[in-house]
Amino acid sequence: MNTAELLIDLLGHFGVKYIFGVPGGAIEDLNTAIYHNKKGIMPIVTKHEAGAAFMADGYARVSGRLGVCCSTAGPGASNLITGLATAHADQIPVLAMTGQVATSVFGKGAIQESATEGMDITEIFRHFTKYSGMLITETRAQYMLQKAVRLAMTGPSGPVHLNLPTDLMKREIDRQRLCAPESESRLFGDERVREAARMLVAAKKPVIIAGWGVILSRAANELLELAQILQVPVATSPKAKGVFPETHPLSLGVLGFAGNPLAQEYIFDSEVDVMLGVGTSFSEMMTGGWDERLRPAEHLIHIDINPEKIGKNYCTSVGLVGDARMNLKELSKAIIEERSQQYARIRGNGVADRIADLRKEQPPEQTDFSTAGSLYHPRQLVQDVQRSFPADTIYFADIGTSMAWAIRHMTIDRPYSFYVSLGFGSMGYAVAAPVGAKLAMPERPVVAMVGDGSFLMNGTEVATAVNYDIPVIWVVFNNAMLGMVYHGRKLFQTQVPDGLPSRFKRVDYAMVAEGLGARGIRLDKDNPLTPELAQEIILAKQPTVLDVWIDHEVVPPIHSRIATVDKHFA
Repeated sequence: MNTAELLIDLLGHFGVKYIFGVPGGAIEDLNTAIYHNKKGIMPIVTKHEAGAAFMADGYARVSGRLGVCCSTAGPGASNLITGLATAHADQIPVLAMTGQVATSVFGKGAIQESATEGMDITEIFRHFTKYSGMLITETRAQYMLQKAVRLAMTGPSGPVHLNLPTDLMKREIDRQRLCAPESESRLFGDERVREAARMLVAAKKPVIIAGWGVILSRAANELLELAQILQVPVATSPKAKGVFPETHPLSLGVLGFAGNPLAQEYIFDSEVDVMLGVGTSFSEMMTGGWDERLRPAEHLIHIDINPEKIGKNYCTSVGLVGDARMNLKELSKAIIEERSQQYARIRGNGVADRIADLRKEQPPEQTDFSTAGSLYHPRQLVQDVQRSFPADTIYFADIGTSMAWAIRHMTIDRPYSFYVSLGFGSMGYAVAAPVGAKLAMPERPVVAMVGDGSFLMNGTEVATAVNYDIPVIWVVFNNAMLGMVYHGRKLFQTQVPDGLPSRFKRVDYAMVAEGLGARGIRLDKDNPLTPELAQEIILAKQPTVLDVWIDHEVVPPIHSRIATVDKHFA
């Protein structure tokens, strides 16, 4: 076989089922290898390379398996950058394979050359991948692919990149002995775990904050077990929403951006003595701009697979470097050994009641959904979305006000069912990524909530879903503006003028959807989303865009973000 065939054969052996990408001259050998492969790898041709990277991310994010994307040389490769940077920020395992002109013409000015003599795409990619390498000899192809896949899948996971010159793709090569492409990283420190257990058992008012790392580690069950053993309340970061059931008596909901006031009151405004942070970097969006009130009175215990994140923003008493699932499991064992049953009964009976009392004391949420004319209230919309679609639905929310409304007003009880890309904050992510997610979980409905500004960036990927009969459902918050910008400018202490206007003419997205081959449905307050309509859409098994005209003057729950910007970036 030639080198391209070897790479595709190996990917099939590693369990890859889909490759997302856009074809081009520099990867025609990969194209031919995909055509002839016998491992059943299916190509998904997207409308833009950014969409390919986002779809590979969405597939990997939901499945926990490797996502793969590819592009031609030059601009094809550079178009992947935002998607791979998104995967890097959120530690998503994605392999990007990019074409390159033949080594014999390096430095001659060949069209789309991006090798070492010019715009060095391999070097550029090193800034937002775990590994970026150019193939320099066919004999190293298997080693480099196995290395890339292993690095992508082991903690902290993340994207990797291989740059493939056309002449090397054509060279014949014998497949060598296969090595395992990945290795499990389930490390924990035994003595430090026991020390953390002693602190938690002795605590008078502990709390757990669960971050994105709990989702990456698939540690929701271990988190729930630990919380119930200790009877300790749990808050999540915005990105980890739903990893702890939000209707559970010990749930404080989301802390930080568009979060639950209960979480802020319990953690910021009371005397937490011991805090356990699991898989969180204590980022700006979760901490309200690194609010000093988050610091516990006595001890912060921090679990993260990346040692660089431990103690990065808040000093720790005990840092546990390693996998969240293994550390939570070992911590539960150590706590059971440490404490007495009498202690468990004394503290276990009061915490849930105290949280319930705090919940009752919260000021009642406004229930007035009146709007101008027939425009939908955005809060009513996210509640209708959750009320209308089945309990096993997987939700994506794009960057913007749609994300803020969803974080604040949706209640997620099923782990691994709610996804926002808050690490890099790429608009348009939730237009393309759900297509990959639906391929990963074809048996579950996939619903994306996106602003119209985001939809305008990547909306043509609806045509990709149409082309492959992938029945994703997009709910477009149509307010003819960049809502975060529009409302943010009004909420700043010093209002910002519209030098770069945030508003634009309203687009008919139902008609756009029909033009792309999908089903388009216009909704407003007089024609709302209902369970009957949602069920009919699901049964139709057709990519569908719901064009929902919302009231643009309703202020979204973004006040904590605006306060952070005013404080730190003004």
